[in-house]
Amino acid sequence: MSGKTLTRMDLSEAVFREVGLSRNESADLVESVLDNISNALVKGENVKISSFGTFSIRDKTERIGRNPKTGEEVPIRPRRVLTFRPSHLMKDRVSSGNKS
Repeated sequence: MSGKTLTRMDLSEAVFREVGLSRNESADLVESVLDNISNALVKGENVKISSFGTFSIRDKTERIGRNPKTGEEVPIRPRRVLTFRPSHLMKDRVSSGNKS
């Protein structure tokens, strides 16, 4: 595991190199795409990116949890969580990268 993180800057640089837009236009394009994805998720919509995966929101109900240190029962409030399910193509691509 290399520990490298792909950032917005890396994405906009890739758009700059591969598409040929200016650096500012590339950064604006990446921001626009990420904003559209974020806005859809905030509205509760699923975001499906073909050959990549699906982002969705799940509503979790209130439940009783337990503090592992003390054993004390603690109520866990209802909340919304973001989930990601990779496509089969993405799973296969990632797993084939693990082979020597």
